[in-house]
Amino acid sequence: MMKNVYVVLYEDFTALDAFGPVEVLGSIEEFQLHFVSLEGGVITNKQAVRIETEPMAAMEKGGILLIPGGWGSRAEVNHEAFIKALGRAVDEAEYVLCVCTGSALVAKTGALDGLRATSNKRAFAWVESCRPEVTWEKPPRWVRDGKFYTSAGVSAGIDMALGFIRDRYGEERALEICTRMEYRWNRNADECLTVI
Repeated sequence: MMKNVYVVLYEDFTALDAFGPVEVLGSIEEFQLHFVSLEGGVITNKQAVRIETEPMAAMEKGGILLIPGGWGSRAEVNHEAFIKALGRAVDEAEYVLCVCTGSALVAKTGALDGLRATSNKRAFAWVESCRPEVTWEKPPRWVRDGKFYTSAGVSAGIDMALGFIRDRYGEERALEICTRMEYRWNRNADECLTVI
């Protein structure tokens, strides 16, 4: 049975935050990838990558959300219509995966209140200030709390996505993906590999 994966994009998202986990999640045959944004249409990121997106209003209930970070998150965190639409999508999702400052966007919806989460170490103070009601944990590479997975910056999103695959499909499947990608997976979610 096919399961939808919705990659939520906005102007100036970070490429690897989105496409690192997309490479991992796209390796699962029953996952169908969709790139979405608030209104749909072309979204351009910091590296001038242009992606055609579907409107978030067209998303079906259930499935997996992937929210990347990036400089654009600083504007989107105060974009009322975006946060409202994201909140609905988060409520309806089976799982929510946040990379880097993407966790600030999900936190702003209130969905992470009282839960453990992490984010980019270099932007950590800003992320904390966006929603103090979250139990922000600085050291971990990624954190899982219920249906929510949050990761540190950029490349940590790949490790988190592989951790998600391990949780759902087992270690062997995650390692098969690593082998195909020629990627050295940092398997320990609690191991901090960045300066804090």
